[in-house]
Amino acid sequence: MTFGQVLLVAVVAVPALGALAAALLPGDRAGRVVGTVAAGLTLLATLPLVGGEHGWFGYGPRPAVQPWHQIDLRWVPGLDLRFHLGVDGISWPLVVLTALLTLLCCAYTLWRVPPGGGSGRALVALLLVVEVGILGTFLALDLVLFFLFFEVVLLPMYAVIAGWGGADRRRAARKFALYTLFGSVLLLVGVYVVVSAAGTADLVTLTGGAGLSRGTQLAAFTLLALAFAVKSPLWPLHSWLPDAHTQAPTVGSVILAGVLLKMGTYGLIRVAVGVAPEGARWAAPVLGVLAVAAILIGGLVCLAQDDLKRLIAYSSVGHMGFVLLGVATLTATGLQAALIGNIAHGVITGLLFFLAGAVKDRAHTGSLAELSGLRETAPRLAGLLGFAAVASLGLPGLAGFWGEAFAVVAAVRRGGPLWLTLAVLAALGGALTAAYFLRLLRRVTHGRPSPAVAGLAPGLAGAELTAWVPLVLLALAVGLAPALVLSYASGPVEALLGVVP
Repeated sequence: MTFGQVLLVAVVAVPALGALAAALLPGDRAGRVVGTVAAGLTLLATLPLVGGEHGWFGYGPRPAVQPWHQIDLRWVPGLDLRFHLGVDGISWPLVVLTALLTLLCCAYTLWRVPPGGGSGRALVALLLVVEVGILGTFLALDLVLFFLFFEVVLLPMYAVIAGWGGADRRRAARKFALYTLFGSVLLLVGVYVVVSAAGTADLVTLTGGAGLSRGTQLAAFTLLALAFAVKSPLWPLHSWLPDAHTQAPTVGSVILAGVLLKMGTYGLIRVAVGVAPEGARWAAPVLGVLAVAAILIGGLVCLAQDDLKRLIAYSSVGHMGFVLLGVATLTATGLQAALIGNIAHGVITGLLFFLAGAVKDRAHTGSLAELSGLRETAPRLAGLLGFAAVASLGLPGLAGFWGEAFAVVAAVRRGGPLWLTLAVLAALGGALTAAYFLRLLRRVTHGRPSPAVAGLAPGLAGAELTAWVPLVLLALAVGLAPALVLSYASGPVEALLGVVP
């Protein structure tokens, strides 16, 4: 095995072993420490995966998927299924983001474990199992293997919400599970349609349609896109998200918003568009309309929210709408906007949920009406909340700007009355984003301190800064140098678009 192949196996094996060790160790503190170390080793294993030679050395035209590193082993010979993992410029930034956020969440549990649910080591073990599923989803190059990793996430995330969440956690967890299972059924049927028609589950071979008929591609794209729309989430399949975010513990919300939603948008790009390009071209206008509807509805609902976590949750609906609008344009600019929008949303919204959890833990309330005057009693916390809010509203120079701006640009460049209208409406949605985040800051950080925040300590714990500072620096770095993401994705995006009719 090459060094790259060893790293690919390590990226999914280390968190799995770490989860097992954390769950079996007798000491709670020791389990959390071991789980955090495993998360750190996983992050270290993801970093050297960047670059390297792509895995295509055959004759004839190169495939649309050209992994930097890949491992392809016989898995179920009777069904011609393979353990095929690979990484390229589309998946690598998401792999690193997943490993980073999991490490920060595990480290956060060393300082504070949410009440209920059981031991802290059980929570860390569940987070690591979720990491295995998400990383496997981003790395899988076999469609059946992709489906299995996609499903690994369901039960541990359900347990995190139901075990360590808020007062209404069980209802929120059931809603999350039911919506996800609905998407899973659609995904399974879509996978069956593709594999039975093409005779292979290999995503490298399948990308570009693999000779699938137009009717098969239309049916496959419809099934796959609906499945990924549930996870993204796309309006009107989004209603599980606010409840899950509001009730989940802080670390659960960070993982949920930061990377779990990206499984849907990544699957839409890699699988739905890649495997059924004719279906993608046919459905692009509908996807664009629904994406803009998500942007506008998410913004309007945020203007009416009075709970901090619920507002941030609904903001994700709008932000992911911009990502899906970029995908719907089926242009290089649009897909690049979607990919950098994914990373920016994961970094910024992960930071927002960390901060929202800190505010709620201190003030014992998430009501905006009871949180006024935060800058007077906890200026450092208020300052970080202000930074995260202006980053999320798309201030130029911060990470949130590029994805949303270029999604609108891509719609304009696509041309035609429909896409120009969608571009104008999406830009209006960007203005709504600014409105509700500025309203949030006015309600929470300004004014006379409310009783709930009057006695807050002004300082921040070292563990909190350890978890938050990397996300602040990343929001600045990606905002000032978007090539950190875009330079890796440009080649794979062009190759993918080369197979879209």
